[in-house]
Amino acid sequence: MAAQKQPSRQQMLQWVNMVSFAVQEANLYLDTHPKDQAALSYFQEYARLRNQALDDFAAMYGPLTIDTAKRCGKMWEWVNEPWPWQGGEC
Repeated sequence: MAAQKQPSRQQMLQWVNMVSFAVQEANLYLDTHPKDQAALSYFQEYARLRNQALDDFAAMYGPLTIDTAKRCGKMWEWVNEPWPWQGGEC
């Protein structure tokens, strides 16, 4: 069986952005429609997908948010990544 190709950093960032957008929009909708069970289920599913996407990205490239910095071992490592003005991606 052929090994499945890992998504690129750019592809992973795009996925994080997509699911983050879905979560934010569902959150805004639920602010005005708090009893909509379908919207609540949608929010919960995309929140789960977002958390997984952030964890997957952190495992491969380092944390994007403070929530995913939990993998830091003996030192605070994410400051060693290139900053956006140094050619890093945000």
